[in-house]
Order: sequence, then structure tokens, then C-alpha cells
Amino acid sequence: MKILKRSIATALLVFCAGFAQAQPYPNRLITIIVPLSLGTGGDILARIFGAKLSDRLGVKVIVDNKPGAGSIVGIDAAARAPGDGYTLLMAPTSFALQPILDKAGYDVFKSFAPVCLIATGELVFAVSENTAAKTVKEFIALAKSKPGELSYVSIGNGSPQHLAMELLKMDAGIDVLHVPYKDTASAIRELASGHVNSMIVPVYTIAPLAQAGRARVLATLNTERSPVFTTAPSLKEEGFPNVDVVVWNGVMVPAATPPDIVARLNGELNAILALPDIKDLLAKQGFVPAGGTAQRFSDLIKSDYARWTRAIAAAKIKAY
Repeated sequence: MKILKRSIATALLVFCAGFAQAQPYPNRLITIIVPLSLGTGGDILARIFGAKLSDRLGVKVIVDNKPGAGSIVGIDAAARAPGDGYTLLMAPTSFALQPILDKAGYDVFKSFAPVCLIATGELVFAVSENTAAKTVKEFIALAKSKPGELSYVSIGNGSPQHLAMELLKMDAGIDVLHVPYKDTASAIRELASGHVNSMIVPVYTIAPLAQAGRARVLATLNTERSPVFTTAPSLKEEGFPNVDVVVWNGVMVPAATPPDIVARLNGELNAILALPDIKDLLAKQGFVPAGGTAQRFSDLIKSDYARWTRAIAAAKIKAY
């Protein structure tokens, strides 16, 4: 009798497993890995889109923050996940540049299948309120009068903000001390307290400080002025057209994920991006909605990788 019961139980387990696999995708919990800390752009987007995906797909979607090593920890974890559509990666700009600087367990072009570019974010050049510079030109003049005395903070070596500032330093011919931090919150606190002079930072991060009068935005790194800081010129207007840098976030899946699941996710994410309430919400956060085909996202990654490879070599930047 015991043998019969075990045989029946085993048969039921096999049947249930087969039934679950036969069900159409998705039929269980989906995890979005964010390789950055809480409150960052990727985290905000993952939570917004995770909630909408849950509604549309009829399954629970959770966000799993795995920060560390400039985003490598979380990206490596996503690369090792099964390619079944139940683990997504909210990839940040650092996805394409970290392997250039440091040893990563993933390959930029082979470990993942791009699904959809979600949004881009504007970067701005800001200074602390106690820094005696009201314009970019004044900051450069101040830096030249005090070589190595002014400072800038970043969220770590090899971050887009770090590399963008190094580009500006090269083009402006100035010597400004780099003070790297491990996370956005700590870096922002240093700028707000006046312990450092400047920072290149996303609009959605600096806006509350600027509105409270604890920091001044001197320029945007985009080719056009920011709709959030309309009086701040672009660095192109200030004579630095090469420092045209934006940050981005997009959804990826492990490379082995079936093409039909990639296509399904791309369609769902584009549908969410088309929602008026999502457009308004992203605009308030300083994001520019993107969307489009998986190929569009793939092309962006390729161009970013080539660009940052050249910039890192030219500036002789190292991870540590």
C-alpha cells in the first residue's frame, strides 16, 4: 500500500509539473532584478513598471535590489538565472561600461537578450550652495585658479557620472579632485552639506535639493535645455559639445530566453509606456520615455560600449 501511495504521489507531482510547464507564459511570480540601491532611477522604474506588468500579466511581479561593485553583482545574478522569462533585469547605463573597467561575470553582447529600452534620464552639472560659481565658466575659472582644490563627488569609479565629469575635465583643461562614494544617497549628502563642490547627477535626484536651495544646477549634459531647469544652459551652449551624456534604463532577460517571450514582454512594456499616466509620472521624475523594438535597445548598447571604451582609454580611467 505504501509503495502504491508513493507511486501515486510521484505521478501527481510529475503531472502537476508537466501541467505548469504546459500553461501559457506567464503562470508564476516574475522577479525584476535591479543592480542598484533603493531610490535610484532603475529602482523607481522597476517598481512603476513591475506594478503595471503585474496587472497586465495577471501574476505577481517583485523587485529585487542587488547593488554592489558598480552594478556588477546584480547583473551577474541575472545572467545566471534561467532563461524562462521569470527573471528580468532592469539594466542601467553602467551595464555597458562596467566590463570595460572591471572583471564582470557577464558578457555585454552574449549574456542577455535586450527586451525594451524603458527611459532615458537627463544629467546635469550642479554645485553646492557654498561654491562661488554661478555659471559653468565661473566654475572653470575657479578651478583653474585653484588646481586640485575643488572637488566633485560621484556614485563610484566607473559610473556614468564619474566618466562624464572626466570628459568635462579633459575638455575644460581643469584639475578637480574626484571623491567616489558607493551609493547615490551618500554622494548627494556630501554635495548638500557642502563637503564637496560639484557633481554630475540625474535631474530626478538633484531636483529636490535645487528646489530647496541646497544646490545650484549650472548646466545640462543633454544637447538641449532641461524642461525641469529651463534657465540652465546645455554644456553644448557653454562650448563643450562632446560632453553629451544621458543615462538610460532598459529591461533585459538571460540570453536563453525564447524569442516569443522576449516579443511578449516587449509588447507589454511598450503598451505600458503608451499609457498617459505613465508618461506624466515619468516626466515628473525627470525621465524621457523610450520604448521601441528590442533592436533599438541593442543598438544603443553597442554604441555606448564603443563610446565608453574610447573615453575610458583616453582618460586612463581605472575601476579602483
